[in-house]
Amino acid sequence: MKLAAAASLAGTAAAPALRLMLARRVRANKEIAARLPERRGIASVARPAGRLIWIHAASVGETMSVLGLIDSLVANAHVLLTTGTVTSAAIAAARLPKGAIHQFVPLDVPAWVENFLRHWRPDCAVLVESEIWPNLLRLTDAHGIPRLLINASFSPRTAARWQKLLPYAGILIYGFRYVHVQSKRDAAVFKKFGNAGILEWGNLKYAAPLLPYDTAKLASLHEQIPGPVWLAASTHPGEEDIVLAAHQLLLPQFPTLVTIIAPRHPERGEEFSRPRRSLAQKPEPGKPYIADTMGELGLFYRFCPFAFTGGSLVPIGGHNLAEAARLGIPQITGPHTTEIAEQAEILKSLGALVEVRDARTLAAAAASWLQTPGAAEQAGEAARTAFAGLEHLPSRLAALILSTAL
Repeated sequence: MKLAAAASLAGTAAAPALRLMLARRVRANKEIAARLPERRGIASVARPAGRLIWIHAASVGETMSVLGLIDSLVANAHVLLTTGTVTSAAIAAARLPKGAIHQFVPLDVPAWVENFLRHWRPDCAVLVESEIWPNLLRLTDAHGIPRLLINASFSPRTAARWQKLLPYAGILIYGFRYVHVQSKRDAAVFKKFGNAGILEWGNLKYAAPLLPYDTAKLASLHEQIPGPVWLAASTHPGEEDIVLAAHQLLLPQFPTLVTIIAPRHPERGEEFSRPRRSLAQKPEPGKPYIADTMGELGLFYRFCPFAFTGGSLVPIGGHNLAEAARLGIPQITGPHTTEIAEQAEILKSLGALVEVRDARTLAAAAASWLQTPGAAEQAGEAARTAFAGLEHLPSRLAALILSTAL
């Protein structure tokens, strides 16, 4: 009770500073001004009548992973999806089915969470991966809303921190009716916290709908870039410099090479002076091409024979490798893969992933697959099989959620 009271007081005291933070984020294009009230729990649309399942996914990766689950739920209930980023909201706008609504999640201020819960009155709360906020969970429980945690995962570093705060972890984590985990390692972590109802059904990311693409745009890319090409996807600051250096190292051997760089956050495209897709500029032989648009990663994966996946040459921990692998794309990563350790191990064992550490080793790995496209195709076919077999997981989770809803 003391910890709950402390969280409530801290959240209330933080409200003025959070309002200022939201205003700064609007100026940085990280929030949508017209939808700021949603961050205070004030809904922008009415609640539909009938049963409503609330799913909260923090950002892009989590949102992509629950699209298939939402498709399985909407035949039997309305779905409210909340997220916390502009990019995830754009994905929701483009890909949510009829019967699903998107709102931004309220920040963890008790009054703001109350606004949200009183308006939406969800019949079940489904949190994705590790989105655990004390006031949100406490008030969800106070309203008598059953909650589940799906595709749960803690990195080793995060798990160690939670282990030091077991009483606090108990308040937040023990209240989940079920905890569906990504892997056996994650199951072991939650068992240490004393959780019951742990479900080892597989990683939901491996059952997400394949990334979409436009066939006409794919044909256009083939016309614009006839020569060698490769992709650096979901890159972060610091990684683009390494990719650009690797591009320069590759040019003597592949003078018409086009290196496509798709930043993790497309709004960063303005940081580059190269040809940019968001400005309708066309790629040029021998130059990098900045793919700073939303919703086109599936297009570039299908166009390029292999990809470097970012968040791994800088200490982010890596990004989802299954998206590209399921499309038959072999990948290159840096050494920082703690957040995707299981995926990296599986792909390495199949010869579908190469780990590098700098521009020189990145260029060498890229050159190997550019020189021998047959080897890249073979690695890609191995990648395609790596995460198969979980096609029924979304419907299985949907049945569990619907049975849990009040």
